[in-house]
Amino acid sequence: MNDIKDFIAGFKRFQNGTLGPDTELFEELKQGQKPRALLIGCSDSRVDPAILTDCAPGDLFVVRNVANLVPPCESDASYHGVSAALEYAVCHLQVEHIIIMGHSQCGGIKGLMDGICDSDAHSFIGKWVSIAQRAKERVLLELPEKSAEMQVQACERAAILLSLDNLMTFPWLRQRVVDGTLKLHGWYFDLQAGTLSGYAPGSGNFEILA
Repeated sequence: MNDIKDFIAGFKRFQNGTLGPDTELFEELKQGQKPRALLIGCSDSRVDPAILTDCAPGDLFVVRNVANLVPPCESDASYHGVSAALEYAVCHLQVEHIIIMGHSQCGGIKGLMDGICDSDAHSFIGKWVSIAQRAKERVLLELPEKSAEMQVQACERAAILLSLDNLMTFPWLRQRVVDGTLKLHGWYFDLQAGTLSGYAPGSGNFEILA
């Protein structure tokens, strides 16, 4: 799209099609939302979750941020946007699944690996991606001889696992997982290959889903 008018024209197509007065879907959505899944994805313009999963409005409750990260549960006076969305999705919408979806060529993870957390103490991005510092340290420890590109790819996956661990620090979320009413998933979209992989706890690897 080359001009803001293209976005408006796109909304008009949506308005005349999906949002039309005779659509059964939007008659249902006017009554409220009942998504079955929360998807935490990256803000990267190439990885829109609804497009990648071919979902209709109302299917997914979506949180997007730099590098699709989940911070640990913290009780302080700061603003916790991701934590607030988690609480709403889990405690109020009663979603049945939470998906962390990372991807290749992630600028946030590359910044982490390149040392943005150390080089600019005033960077909002550096502070945010420092959530995944343990993932970086693990990759550097386990893959010290690999190329920088391979280390970034490994960290992209390791950060997904770290976010899954951080999810379990929220007591009301952990309880639902223990009860079996909530399932957690780690997905990785490879932009180059066009494939989707999912973390398999049994093997400890990301295995091709599609």
